[in-house]
Amino acid sequence: MTKKSRLRILHLHSGFTAEADAARWVHLTNAFGPACEHGVVSAMSDAAEALRGIDRGITVDLAADFPSLQGRPTPGRLQRLARAMIGHDLVLTYGYGAIDAAMAHTMLGGNMPLPPLVHHEDGVDTDGRSLKHSANWYRRIALGRASALVVPSRRLEAIAVERWHQPQWRVKRIAPGIRTAAYAAKPRRDALPRVIKRDGELWLGTEIQAISEQDLTRLVRALSTLPEPWQLVILGEGPHHGAIRDEALRSGLAHRLHLPGAVAEPAKVLGLFDLFALSAGSGHFPIAAVEAMAAGLAVAATDAQPPIGSDIKEVLAPENLPFVVAVDDESGFASALRTLAEAPALRASLGAANRALARAEYDQAAMIAAYRAVYGAALGRNGFP
Repeated sequence: MTKKSRLRILHLHSGFTAEADAARWVHLTNAFGPACEHGVVSAMSDAAEALRGIDRGITVDLAADFPSLQGRPTPGRLQRLARAMIGHDLVLTYGYGAIDAAMAHTMLGGNMPLPPLVHHEDGVDTDGRSLKHSANWYRRIALGRASALVVPSRRLEAIAVERWHQPQWRVKRIAPGIRTAAYAAKPRRDALPRVIKRDGELWLGTEIQAISEQDLTRLVRALSTLPEPWQLVILGEGPHHGAIRDEALRSGLAHRLHLPGAVAEPAKVLGLFDLFALSAGSGHFPIAAVEAMAAGLAVAATDAQPPIGSDIKEVLAPENLPFVVAVDDESGFASALRTLAEAPALRASLGAANRALARAEYDQAAMIAAYRAVYGAALGRNGFP
């Protein structure tokens, strides 16, 4: 395929808001293969980091000369954004930080030869600012010419229809997907750096991006109520390590806490855990829960309250839902962990139900097929690319 025959796709990010968002974008870009070439705009350095995961043979460039996605939506700035879209075959905008580009597309698309645009929303911010009346109104206008609005969950689908006043036909719900089969194999006991799972140990695990600092320290305190064989293993890097260690020292649990650092491939290590914990307060789809489910784990979680809300109760198997508690219920969280820790048969049955649901609803192949259908429809073709 010659370069001229490739589809030119323009991706407009204000920045990846979570590692899972970046990983999904990389998986999709790789799946579309060399039939597409991609221009990427981001105000954040994380876009350059994400490019490292792109397969060889796929053309992806950081469009450094593209107008800034940030600023007041003045007529002149909207014109500059619109002109910069000309010549591409498809424009993909991501999140509220890129909404001005969608506004430019709507305001000027009738007078300029602009390509179709598909907008993506992964969640809301943790303080609910993006659900204020002014933001809802702005989205309603800005998405007036969008071919589709892609959201990951029923919760955000309802927000798009009820608060952003988007027609139901425009809103496309596509759940994030992972390679569920990759989580089936039992990892080696030394799969993690700096820690080896010993005979007789049981591991309560989480990912630092999947749980708030408040719940991380609660998790340490809850560990004191679990039998001695239980160890707490927290994957990932972040600013909360100091608070976690301090809480472990105060609680006399430092010998049962492990911080092995970042893990490039969770599928190769999550099977070492015997139980998974997370908090659903980020406002984004809890992909860490799906990973734990694919690994056959029972999950104890805290649920975010409005206006943020969360998708955790939508994601987990129904059998697991009694172990999701309110975010401010520390004793309930500890009780959920303790109940699961003391009931291996229950953990196994919940893990089996979670794994079956993950394979049925959250496999990467289904996600990629759904995106192909949405992008193909925007281009007026049956297939994509």
